[in-house]
Amino acid sequence: MSKKLRTLSDTRILVLGYFAVIILGAILLKLPFATRSGESTNFFDAIFTATSATCVTGLVVYDTFSHWTLFGQLVILSMIQVGGIGFMTLFAYMNFSIGQKMGYHNSRLVMESAGTMSLSGISPLVKKIVNGTMIFEIIGALFLSIRFIPRFGVLNGIYMAVFHAVSAFCNAGFDIMGRLQPNSSMAQYQDDPVVMITLMMLIIIGGIGFYAWSDIIANRFKFKKYQLHTKVVLATTGILLLSGTVLFFVFEYNYAFKDLSIGDKILASLFQSVTPRTAGFAAVDQSKLSESGSILTIIFMFIGGSPGSTAGGIKTTTVAVMVLSVIAYAQEDHDVTAFKRKIEDKMVRRSCAIIFIYFIFVLTATLIICMFEPYSVRDILFETVSAVGTVGLSMGITAQLTVLSRIILIVLMFAGRVGALSFVLALAGKQNVAHLERPTGKIMIG
Repeated sequence: MSKKLRTLSDTRILVLGYFAVIILGAILLKLPFATRSGESTNFFDAIFTATSATCVTGLVVYDTFSHWTLFGQLVILSMIQVGGIGFMTLFAYMNFSIGQKMGYHNSRLVMESAGTMSLSGISPLVKKIVNGTMIFEIIGALFLSIRFIPRFGVLNGIYMAVFHAVSAFCNAGFDIMGRLQPNSSMAQYQDDPVVMITLMMLIIIGGIGFYAWSDIIANRFKFKKYQLHTKVVLATTGILLLSGTVLFFVFEYNYAFKDLSIGDKILASLFQSVTPRTAGFAAVDQSKLSESGSILTIIFMFIGGSPGSTAGGIKTTTVAVMVLSVIAYAQEDHDVTAFKRKIEDKMVRRSCAIIFIYFIFVLTATLIICMFEPYSVRDILFETVSAVGTVGLSMGITAQLTVLSRIILIVLMFAGRVGALSFVLALAGKQNVAHLERPTGKIMIG
């Protein structure tokens, strides 16, 4: 790495790396043979698509199958894979594969990209991440092939299975179901348990996080031996899935799910509780959700997946720490604890900062877009949270938004992928401020 790059913070290098991937992807998507019409795509639309793919979001201005050729789709799929695993993780994997060691600075970049908490054991973790990703995606593609090959033929069926397996595991939400009906997402398979369950498993596994999966594999599914991080991730994920399934079933029984059988309603409820965190596939038209269902979906999109995963959002652990801190305060307990372990005070403060920054991003973006767009606050809020949470679900207004609104969504998607806190730190730059012990003052709050 050059001396100039070494002077940049780790966060800035990661931000610049993702930016470079987006620019390269946009250039490739702008090539005439990337589109079915043979005409060059507007560069701004190419940037939007490349950002959505690299940031594993799924918001689109064109139906992926109808607009892009096989070349264009493969470019999108490549960006999804790079964005899902992390370009620094892939770079490290290639280095380790040819027997090269990484310096301290590069190892720190990999540590931040992979979401691990220690520099030790970087090489084994990177190999587990890439190899594990390939294994899960192949297994998912095999299950999807059971349904896709009979319907689309061997080659097309395998391609569709691989595309959707990668998109699901990376929590991207891109689909090529436009082969059946443009912008239909997974609605054609809303009553197919094989497709729905396979996609859900890929989304959940990809959204739990590589560090947590490494811990689970190392301790042979013995919950008591797991690290605190893994316990909190699994507990929070389980609570969200269970509560979400029940609430969506109740809220949408006579709305979005009204034409479905009881069994299909349960399946759709489970899928709707999984996909907002943060996959972006839709089994039902999101614009048909009830007001309650829309709000619940927005909340789930805001929460997202877990740290060190392919998912976005403020993360499950952030929500868990905040809930636990509220409980501790209500009980007049000075320590925030989980599973008989104290959570560091700086983690509580960091959680507050992350939630506040995401909230400000969403609020500011929604207010600005509302000034220029004729859509309801619900539709616009749904869009902005979907962007910053790197989800990809939409009320169907993305393609109709003005250039300014889409620029805002691009910024939100980018910030959501690198992390809103990291994004702010990258913009602010590193400042060396001497620590001073200042006198204590009192203010009244609440």
